[in-house]
Amino acid sequence: MNKKKNIFFFLVLIILTNCSFDKKTGFWDGNDEEKRQISELEKAQSKTISTKSIYLSESEYKTEKNLSQKIKLTKPQKNLAWETYGKNNQNIVSNIHLSNIDNFFLKKKIGKNKFGLSKVTTNLLIYNNNIFVSDDTGTIYSVSQSGKINWKKNIYKKIYKKFYKILSFSINKNNIFVSDNVGFIYALNIDTGKIIWIKNHGVPLKSKMKVFDSKIFLINQDNRVLAINTNDGSMVWNFRSITSFIKSQNLLSLAISKNNDLIASTSTGDLLKINLKNGSLQWSLSTLKSSIIDATDFFQSSDIVLDGEDIIFSTQSSLFSYSLINGYMNWETNVDAIGQPIINNGNIFLVTENGFFVIVDQSNGKIISSNNILKILKVKKQSTSILGFIMGSGKVYALTHNGYLITSSALTGKTESSIKIADGFASNPVIVNGKMFLYTNKFKILGLN
Repeated sequence: MNKKKNIFFFLVLIILTNCSFDKKTGFWDGNDEEKRQISELEKAQSKTISTKSIYLSESEYKTEKNLSQKIKLTKPQKNLAWETYGKNNQNIVSNIHLSNIDNFFLKKKIGKNKFGLSKVTTNLLIYNNNIFVSDDTGTIYSVSQSGKINWKKNIYKKIYKKFYKILSFSINKNNIFVSDNVGFIYALNIDTGKIIWIKNHGVPLKSKMKVFDSKIFLINQDNRVLAINTNDGSMVWNFRSITSFIKSQNLLSLAISKNNDLIASTSTGDLLKINLKNGSLQWSLSTLKSSIIDATDFFQSSDIVLDGEDIIFSTQSSLFSYSLINGYMNWETNVDAIGQPIINNGNIFLVTENGFFVIVDQSNGKIISSNNILKILKVKKQSTSILGFIMGSGKVYALTHNGYLITSSALTGKTESSIKIADGFASNPVIVNGKMFLYTNKFKILGLN
């Protein structure tokens, strides 16, 4: 009953204090429309509401379990680039070769921490030995691994400077394609940062970007799935899903299968399979439990991972496996995850937001091991949460919001060490060429080997 009262309170508060963005689907230009867009942005960013606490206490996973079966891992594979959020279009990150993390070979402060949004994650991409990141003013930087800034680009006119920017970007065919929570989509030359084209969509973009087959795939704030031409930014097709009333900061997930299916997760808890070529819907399903059916506007999920015919992802209450072919559920396990579940040799490795490192059997969803990794920290430092994690040479490295890097064994599930290296982080860790790269909430790039 208390939960329903909380939901009702937040809905009433939003009705009284906030307005929905325009549902315009095409690209537009003009002073009147720009003024309207700026007015709506001002209202939305001044009334940002965190809804996570409504469900956190009731849905947290808090169970520890000793390892129940032997874990075998594949040989660590060398990774040469990180060109998109999730590493690839299937969001598969497995056991990546990592030489070590004993030495800092890079510490480079870039950008501004103007808005102090330390819990908002951004991209960290690496291509041709250059690092690509953005700050909360919307400036994109190309930085060499020696710390030299190759170029930086900020597209925003003065009237947009007062809004914080959450950017999503991907590298494809020597270009960087960018979208933001203001409504812009644009393309830059990767070598120079020169603008190739720019479009104002008019509605904030609220998903992580995927680029494939000369198209950019995104979801806007109104749960409209978009396919944008990479050559000029024109609309190829768009698919309208159910609109979510409350606009959150969380970026929604997209994935593209090796059979060219687009899988999208919307803010209403719907999972969609869409034809990549023409935008037609193949199937849709709701991932919400009946106990939170009234809470569709508060839906959050991990990244979607596609492994063969399995769709693996987590909501704020459960980890799911669905069939890519028909959308039927394979299994459901009552454990939540943040970031990107890691799949290796029939095992799923994940870390919950409240700090449990969990190993799950991919075939049936049974929990093999579970340990609270935050217990390695001093008691007064344990009041934090996990931002992201990655697997490197058989170890799982998790980042905390208060700046710790915690190392656990993927073979035993046990926590091994922790080290304080920042005040906090703004991005998931990535591993390229045997090195780990981190991006702090003070907009400092760190490199470890």
